[in-house]
Amino acid sequence: MGYDSTNDTNEHRKQVNKLLCDVRLDLRKRGVYHDLSKLGEPEKEIFDIVTPKLKALTYGSEEYRESLKEMGKALEHHYMKNRHHPEHFKNGIDDMSLLDVVEMLADWKAATLRHADGDIIKSLDINRKRFGISNQFYKILLNTINALGWR
Repeated sequence: MGYDSTNDTNEHRKQVNKLLCDVRLDLRKRGVYHDLSKLGEPEKEIFDIVTPKLKALTYGSEEYRESLKEMGKALEHHYMKNRHHPEHFKNGIDDMSLLDVVEMLADWKAATLRHADGDIIKSLDINRKRFGISNQFYKILLNTINALGWR
């Protein structure tokens, strides 16, 4: 009898499983620590004032963008401390890891749940322009939203 690939395939499966567990652990850690900087200064005081206003506004609207300007140093600090925001990086999304992007997409979806008219697809379209997302990457994000049932 010739070569039997069972052992090699099972070893490969074991290695992929271990590597995916590494990804899972990183994502779990990101979930636990997500946006903790909002609970301290200089962010909390300003978020306490502006967040209720943002909930009543449509994401991406002129009024929404004006409210973000009110957040000034709090938002600047937030972006500096949280790598799931494209603003954290010199080259935006181009400098992010895939894990940063997964957290970013979850953050975008969760943000839509705060708004009466929140819609992840509309948010994705706005952010596509805002962050210069390519057609290919847009499609990957859209496929991910659909695969996870986030529509």
